[in-house]
Formats: sequence, C-alpha cells, structure tokens
Amino acid sequence: MSDTDKPALTNAPQMYVHYCEEEGCTEWGGWGNSPSPAVQTRWWCFEHFPHKSHEQEQMLRRKLEASERGNVVQ
Repeated sequence: MSDTDKPALTNAPQMYVHYCEEEGCTEWGGWGNSPSPAVQTRWWCFEHFPHKSHEQEQMLRRKLEASERGNVVQ
C-alpha cells in the first residue's frame, strides 16, 4: 500500500483531553496507567500519579518545597 492509495484527510484530528482523576484537581492528566488493554486507562497529573519511582517522588517534593519558598528549581 502506498500513500497515494490512502484517502485524503477530511477532518482535523481530535485531541483527547484527560484531566487528573484526583478529587478537586483540575490539572492536565498527562500520566496514564492501565493494568491491561481490557481496562480503561486512568489519568493523573504528575503530582497525584500513584506509580512514581522513589527518585521521581523526591524530585517532586524538592520542587514543591522550593515553590513554597519562592525559589525556582529546574
């Protein structure tokens, strides 16, 4: 099959919008997880994502503490 055999794109692609599943959080849910293809994916923001590694958790904690002090951490 070549590109010339495909029909032209007639509609713009639709963007999927996922928000964090944590109660009261309105952040973008860019971190998804599903135990299998048969189970619907659940989405969280990074702060509420329950499957972070220890290193990711420590980095988040440092960033949150720095933002409370008014410092910027890259």
